[in-house]
Amino acid sequence: MKKTLSFAALHFSIAFTVAYIITGDVIIGSLIAMIEPSVNTVAFYFHEKVWNSVPFLKAKQAFSRIKTASFAVVHFSVAFTVVYLISGDALAGGLLALIEPTINTGAYYFHEKVWNKYFSQSTPAMSHA
Repeated sequence: MKKTLSFAALHFSIAFTVAYIITGDVIIGSLIAMIEPSVNTVAFYFHEKVWNSVPFLKAKQAFSRIKTASFAVVHFSVAFTVVYLISGDALAGGLLALIEPTINTGAYYFHEKVWNKYFSQSTPAMSHA
């Protein structure tokens, strides 16, 4: 759960910044920044559960690029859907769905690397959760 919470904090920060820049509206940007990362945090949790419970995927955990790509697909889908439902604007949804998850995918990759290097040895039960 610590890993999920640390990624959530990173995600919320990125989401607000991108949403505000795209919409120019603090309220809509804040709403998107609260809902989209919340949904993606839940998706992240289940993504981790799947990667930890499916033997084929578990064996590939060290390949951060593969795991990152699989989460990116989930993230792009959630981002577009949430922004479109909040704003009613497909262009804003599309832009945010491209920009915010792209930044977060890079952040996820480095988060995964840092977590595996500094935290996985000290907390075996949480190593990839």
